[in-house]
Amino acid sequence: MLALAKLELPLPIKSALKMTIATKINLLDQFTLFDALTEAEKNRLADVMEFRKKPRYSVIYQPGETSEHIYLLSQGAVKISTHSSEGKEVIKQLIHPEAIFGELALVGESKRNETAQSLKEEIHYYTIRIADFQQILAQNATVSQQLLQLFGQRMMAAESKLENLIFKDARSRIVSFLHEVVLKRGRQVGYEMLLKHSLTHQDIANITCTSRQTVTLVLNELRKENLIYFNRGRILVRDMETLRASAA
Repeated sequence: MLALAKLELPLPIKSALKMTIATKINLLDQFTLFDALTEAEKNRLADVMEFRKKPRYSVIYQPGETSEHIYLLSQGAVKISTHSSEGKEVIKQLIHPEAIFGELALVGESKRNETAQSLKEEIHYYTIRIADFQQILAQNATVSQQLLQLFGQRMMAAESKLENLIFKDARSRIVSFLHEVVLKRGRQVGYEMLLKHSLTHQDIANITCTSRQTVTLVLNELRKENLIYFNRGRILVRDMETLRASAA
């Protein structure tokens, strides 16, 4: 009887697998949450991560679905929202690359209560099964602590949004949102700040609990005051301090 030859993967497939693992580890390195992972733990996590992509305006998960995964976003933008019985949408959070979402599954959520949907461009992301991630957390207390900090930061952001809703009028909420998002994600262009984004006026309305007409009115007023310039997908803020003061 002939001896069975040891199964050996072709070199191109081996190279592709190595590149895939390297890509995953490179993504993990962009997350401060995973700074405390050992190389062995990163490799183990990379091994169970599964790549996904969806076209623009696609639903990743929605209310009622089983909470089985967390998600790491590597390209595009995702909105986390909830809907009233009348169908009105409230956007609770915007997720950008090198961010985790769906994390409520780690603290007891068995069924999704929110909708996660891509915005106006294709998204790339990785899924990690809750059971696989919990094994990492059980072995690395530092990552568990950093995860608690992440939950705390998001809770404080939710409280800040609630305070804005209670104490600020519609115009102030819109201006405050613009200032915050440009400060976080904009880039310096001379003395000005430029933000490239994927938001429609309706998205901004759903974030600030206003109406699309109010958002359009406020943006036009800010442009007339020479505080901002905007077109589709871009907002240029002339003076951040003046913009911030106008939200007070």
